[in-house]
Amino acid sequence: MAVSIMHRVTGNGLATAGALGLVWWLMAAASGPEAYATFVTCATSPIGYLVMAGLSWFFFQHLCSGLRHFVLDMGAGYELTNNKLWSVLTFVLSTLLTIAFWAAICTGKF
Repeated sequence: MAVSIMHRVTGNGLATAGALGLVWWLMAAASGPEAYATFVTCATSPIGYLVMAGLSWFFFQHLCSGLRHFVLDMGAGYELTNNKLWSVLTFVLSTLLTIAFWAAICTGKF
């Protein structure tokens, strides 16, 4: 149940916060250098990095959960032990993917 609820929460969060961030970025880019500098200052602040890290975790959580639902839709994975294992792994994998993603960004390998 928690994975299903988080799938909906992350999908709505990505749609809402992601769209607002994209619109803000595009408006700042279209408004000129001062507006874009303000956007960059906000985006590279500690709160900006926290929001971007949260959005990336939302993305990876939604991705892993969506893949889990895809497998369930094919009729596989309904055994109690497998279902519980994959439910827990969606949270673990999304966290590990987020850490790897930000490690690649911070080390300049991405």
